[in-house]
Amino acid sequence: MLLKTVRNAMLAAVAGGLVTVSAAVAQEISDSHLQAARAAISAIDATDRYDAILPDVAEALKARLLQNNPDLENEILMFVDEEALALAARRGDLESEAAEIYARALREEDLQAIAEFYQTEAGQALIRNGPIAAREVTEAAAIWQRGIERDLLERVGARLAEAGLRQAPAPAEEGETAGEGTQE
Repeated sequence: MLLKTVRNAMLAAVAGGLVTVSAAVAQEISDSHLQAARAAISAIDATDRYDAILPDVAEALKARLLQNNPDLENEILMFVDEEALALAARRGDLESEAAEIYARALREEDLQAIAEFYQTEAGQALIRNGPIAAREVTEAAAIWQRGIERDLLERVGARLAEAGLRQAPAPAEEGETAGEGTQE
């Protein structure tokens, strides 16, 4: 009897937790929170990279249809362009979905702060120059990684040689990474 009561209490606690979690997930996002998300998305150009989806899909479809039906070129070009223009109105659906995603991920106050920052001169500079800086940091990290690999290989090889376990490898030449140019 006691075991059954404990089990029922545990089941009730779990069920109560699930109801609480479900209510939190299903909770509506306020209009002001969505507006803050839209402002942040706009300020950081979060969805701009997706502007080319419809034109790219339309061009790919034209190429595919023309390959199979070259005699219908004028009609295919006209119909695809007309239908693509008609579908362009659905671009707002992506913006709405993005706003909901950002609103679920970030507090309204944080979204407002993001939008405010990226509307400043410093924020605009980060948008313009951030990708360049990120690419250059990635390149610098790759160079650094090759240097670390080379130095680690040389140091471990020297230690193995000092211990009489292996012949010391020749120093790596410029551009070689760990494992290249070593003797086994």
